[in-house]
Amino acid sequence: MGKQSRAPTRDEVLQKMCDIAQVRVNDAVRLAYLSEEQADELAGLDLSALTEFKRSPSGAVEIKLADRLAVLEKVLELLEGDKPSGGEQFLRAFLEQGQKDG
Repeated sequence: MGKQSRAPTRDEVLQKMCDIAQVRVNDAVRLAYLSEEQADELAGLDLSALTEFKRSPSGAVEIKLADRLAVLEKVLELLEGDKPSGGEQFLRAFLEQGQKDG
């Protein structure tokens, strides 16, 4: 029998959502410029913000990324009314850091 994986905890899901909200999209853009010969570089790319990628036969590329604001709004919605949790503490720290960064 295969190894059963456990379902992620609520705090783990919130952590991942916050990660998606602040991930840099450089690797998603880099993906558009990779050739077939560079396919081995895919493993090193952080594509967690990428929701859709299309390349037409003519070479045109369409990239769709996660809506950061929508993700943060969902996190806040999930945290609303809850007692402080690890996810909420992380979100507060994330938002405070964003204010410091500009």
